[in-house]
Amino acid sequence: MTIEEFFQLSAGKWFSHRTSQDLASKQSKSSKSDVIIETLAVDDPEVVKLCQNYKIDPSHASCGVRFTWKAIESDKEKHSGSTVVVTVPDEGHPHRGKLLQEIVSVEKTSMTGRYQIGSDDALILTTESETIWSEERLWFASPNLRMRSNLIKRSGNFSMASYTSEIRMGGSKPDAKASEAA
Repeated sequence: MTIEEFFQLSAGKWFSHRTSQDLASKQSKSSKSDVIIETLAVDDPEVVKLCQNYKIDPSHASCGVRFTWKAIESDKEKHSGSTVVVTVPDEGHPHRGKLLQEIVSVEKTSMTGRYQIGSDDALILTTESETIWSEERLWFASPNLRMRSNLIKRSGNFSMASYTSEIRMGGSKPDAKASEAA
């Protein structure tokens, strides 16, 4: 599976249920959210702008994706936001590359990372900044059931682990080739 096929298969509206464990305090938390995933053309203004912000030629991008979420945490706090992600494959290695990202929630945050599609068709996203490192693994159990696991490390120690299951609620149906890959 290619990164483009993975995100085409991900397009649509999803119900997401996440359980996370704060490893320092040993407290668990669960949350539910609606997530909308939209693929963006490589010439979409948001994709071009993000590439330019990172000083990368937009013609090197392979795909763009917009994630929008509305969540209600178990403590009834409401969270919402969006992020645009652009993938730029490594030359000669289409299954791995750079991940450009801009998150818009309370404040705008830009992050870079790496992506890799494994031989098992799972997507591994690794992002880091000066204060945080994250590795997330995403895979499909079926075309309408997606799973995610995530580890977050702050100040050199693992601080959070989470598992998320997502059920497609509507929107784009995956094309036959992407469905077969899942």
